[in-house]
Amino acid sequence: MTLQEAQQAVDQWIKTYGIRYFSELTNMAVLTEEVGELARVMARKYGDQSFKEGEKDNLGEEMADVLWVLLCLANQTGVNLTEELKKSIEKKTKRDKERHINNVKLK
Repeated sequence: MTLQEAQQAVDQWIKTYGIRYFSELTNMAVLTEEVGELARVMARKYGDQSFKEGEKDNLGEEMADVLWVLLCLANQTGVNLTEELKKSIEKKTKRDKERHINNVKLK
């Protein structure tokens, strides 16, 4: 599935099952909440914390939840994530193409 197809699939789901999008501000708060849930799993799986009883390692699910809300926000605000990601890769390549290669901390 491409980013464009993902944006379309989320939009179709919202129109079919979700009645309407939450407001942009509500979705920004939901995105923050989902990132926090992802951070919790990361801290337990890769950090120093351990999973509490009843918690599960649902890393992929939490990443997908973050992506879902980001796709909602993109749809609501008219952002084409495919084009914006292409621009971001170009910007980072131009800016950082030698920066990381020459970073002794990364060797």
